[in-house]
Amino acid sequence: MRTPPFRLPSLFLLLAIALITAFPVAVRGDEPANDGKLNIICFGAHPDDAEYKSGGTAALWASMGHRVKLVSVTNGDIGHWQMAGGPLAKRRTAESAEVAKRLGVTSQVLDIHDGELLPTLENRQTITRLIRTWNADVVIAHRPWDYHPDHRYVGVLVQDAAYMVSVPFFCPDTAPLKKNPVFLYSSDRFQKPCPFEADIAVSLDDVFEKKVDALLALESQTFEGGALGSEEETAKAPPASQPELRRAWLRERWDRRQSGEANQYRSSLLKWYGDEKGAAVKYAEAFEICEYGSQPSDAEIRRLFPFLPTQPAPVK
Repeated sequence: MRTPPFRLPSLFLLLAIALITAFPVAVRGDEPANDGKLNIICFGAHPDDAEYKSGGTAALWASMGHRVKLVSVTNGDIGHWQMAGGPLAKRRTAESAEVAKRLGVTSQVLDIHDGELLPTLENRQTITRLIRTWNADVVIAHRPWDYHPDHRYVGVLVQDAAYMVSVPFFCPDTAPLKKNPVFLYSSDRFQKPCPFEADIAVSLDDVFEKKVDALLALESQTFEGGALGSEEETAKAPPASQPELRRAWLRERWDRRQSGEANQYRSSLLKWYGDEKGAAVKYAEAFEICEYGSQPSDAEIRRLFPFLPTQPAPVK
């Protein structure tokens, strides 16, 4: 019996299949086009964090045609008081996707168990590949000082990727970025070891209602209380059969939250919007520039946040 001839193309096919299997995030097929638009990627620990912290600013970028991806680094599968596991992960992934649709952005939920995220080499590689394949100009994440271990480790992982995204032989299956992005932290209330500094504050006045409408989709968290909820707490929210009351209930809570952020970081709003406009801003999201990655000038920040006024009135 004659031995079949060796076929080189088959070897290449097997190699390609192996690479795709080994590195699924590198071949998602959703890489942005190189068309001059900005590419922003926002990392949150759970399927609500990036939406809560950056959803309004994401909507502003999207309204101008720029591309935003909201990434949940865990699947949120223990983030409810009554359900858990695969059914909850699927539910929260669907909720996150609906929020993204309403904001005009993209979402992705990684299949890592809620509460079990660690700053491993494998996870650093995953974050690096996501930033590279999105060709990110701006990367947003938690600070690495937070009450929740998943939040802290998202901050650590993104910081650890901040240099590696440009190193050619780290994760060589994805092309390194030619320019290091600007890395930003989303706001938090924690004071030690150092408090959050609002280097950039963004008015949400034009998109506040849109953000509220989007967050309505996060029912497991907004109306049912998430991991620390209860039957009694859930009963305090208006039922789904009363959508107008339900929206008003949620809007009241986000009115307090986003107006509180505007008031707390008013000096940053005055810097970026000028005295008159900055003083009038009612709702805001704020960001701190990470010392890793590109260090933007004020002019570069205005380019990356094109909805900021180009020439605000001077602060007195």
